[in-house]
Amino acid sequence: MKNSTIDGLKKSLGPGLIMAAAAIGVSHLVQSTRAGAEYGFALVWAVILANIFKYPFLEFGPRYALATGKNMIQGYAKMHPAALWTFLIFTICTMFAVHAAVTLVTASLATNLTGIELPVQWWGVLILLLSVLYLVRNTYALLDQAIKVLMVILAGSTILTMVLVLAESTGTQAPEFTAPEVWSVTGVAFLIALMGWMPIPIDASAWQSIWTVERIKQTGYQPKLSEVRFDFNLGYIGAAVIALSFLTLGALLMYGTGQQYAATAGAFSNQLLELYTTAMGDWAFPIIAICAFSTMFSTTLTVTDTYPRVLNQLAGVIRNGPDSGPDQSNYTYFLVGISVITILILMLLGD
Repeated sequence: MKNSTIDGLKKSLGPGLIMAAAAIGVSHLVQSTRAGAEYGFALVWAVILANIFKYPFLEFGPRYALATGKNMIQGYAKMHPAALWTFLIFTICTMFAVHAAVTLVTASLATNLTGIELPVQWWGVLILLLSVLYLVRNTYALLDQAIKVLMVILAGSTILTMVLVLAESTGTQAPEFTAPEVWSVTGVAFLIALMGWMPIPIDASAWQSIWTVERIKQTGYQPKLSEVRFDFNLGYIGAAVIALSFLTLGALLMYGTGQQYAATAGAFSNQLLELYTTAMGDWAFPIIAICAFSTMFSTTLTVTDTYPRVLNQLAGVIRNGPDSGPDQSNYTYFLVGISVITILILMLLGD
């Protein structure tokens, strides 16, 4: 970092925070909190190892973008058509479920935060419509600005929540409580889900390369490797710390209480708000509610932008070759099309 300047770091800052926004979602609010709620601090090692082992794969995205001026989707096309089509198939097979899941959890939290009683599916539709209207202009700058604001809110509310819990927690283990076994069938299944999604699946490396190229285009500044890595590390390490914070929240607030926790992500997140309020008092509800909602809304907004951007790049490469860029006019069609299908999934399968 000795050759980097403050101005250079400022111009490079952005893609790492967007990656953090995409990562800090269900895997953190639900999976990490549930790890603490059900196993106490016994799975801290799993969260740490998942972040360590995935680091080189995810860090390769911005490194590749800086070295070549291209994103990794263009790189897959140059490697072999099979690599490109594998990535395309994997993206299509997962994007609607991921998009619907994060939107549904965000929608369930919106009811608690606002007090407006709407069916959770309709809250999901409203959140997606707001996201689409904000993103429809297809400018990276809009996403970058929104995520920076949301990440400040998220970081501040998470730190404040942790301070309050650490100050007030008294340990409320039920006398008859027996710690569950991690190395059981149920425990291993949960461990696979926790580590698989922590902090984010490794195909997000390609997303990071796209954001890095877009940031360079936005600023007109060619960053140094140290500056790009600083941006990536800030987002990545921040996401890891927040994952451990949510695990700690679950361990201190929920572990050993003997309560049965909801099976679905949306219901569990709302249960977290209720338990926090019961333990800390009604005055603390807005803090944890803002923390939880900003966690999920930042993820929903990022995912709503990212999948159309990825498909647009894939379409451009398939049609015109690996050195071609995306047709920017098609972004809107992908944005609306993916969101409409996600809305249909929410309305038909939201329960």
